[in-house]
Amino acid sequence: MSKLYPALIHHGIETFQSPDVMRFLGHKLPAHGGVHGQFAGEVVSDLKQRPEGVRLKHRAGRNTLKMYDKQGSVLRVETTLNDVRGLKVFRTKDDDPKGQRQWLPLRKGVGDMTRRAQLSNGANGRYLESLASVEADTALKDLAEKLCRPVQEGERRYRALNPLSSEDAKLLEIVARGEHQITGFRNRDLRAAWYGESDDPAQRRRQSSATTRKLALLRAHGLIRKIPGTHRYLITKPGAVAIAALLAARNATLSQLTPAA
Repeated sequence: MSKLYPALIHHGIETFQSPDVMRFLGHKLPAHGGVHGQFAGEVVSDLKQRPEGVRLKHRAGRNTLKMYDKQGSVLRVETTLNDVRGLKVFRTKDDDPKGQRQWLPLRKGVGDMTRRAQLSNGANGRYLESLASVEADTALKDLAEKLCRPVQEGERRYRALNPLSSEDAKLLEIVARGEHQITGFRNRDLRAAWYGESDDPAQRRRQSSATTRKLALLRAHGLIRKIPGTHRYLITKPGAVAIAALLAARNATLSQLTPAA
């Protein structure tokens, strides 16, 4: 754990952005990937050195998601829900305990403790799933070398990727979003995140065709795979490792990449 934890900390602070933190904590976000206009809170990520280890905390409003190590031997992730507004529980109404159950606002008391635990466990799971792509001992050149050269599939040739360019980095960032690593994503999800929503059917068709070519490029490089029997795609395990490392390197500063003299 002492060898892996620094890589997890670096990935968490350099890669996870405000929309990622909100997704981990169960917030619904618009397709374009920004923060919903109705959210009036603050999203913050910070590091703190403690006697027992380093703590990384993400906060959206009053709810927090923390990761820390215990003396370099135990990894712990925990979610704290201090503000349950907007969260739901499947239950009966307070004034009709024998009535039909329905999705109602989560209560602050112990009555909905089971649901609170389910939501917190879900946030922990999404966070750990996104961290699972981190590998401490893989050289960046080994991850980037294959992606940075063209790929031939039958008679079709696909261009090389350039993770340092704004266009390819944006593509990798979209497919690497936290919720996509669990449920996958469709052409329409990638199209909406890339172009935004359009009311023009002809424009949507053109954008959908361009998105199909982007998906084919990612598949050719082995970064994503199609889920059989569906129109959804998932990031492959090698793809998750490569994307996480490349985006972290792209966002790193020169002082982080250059050893101290």
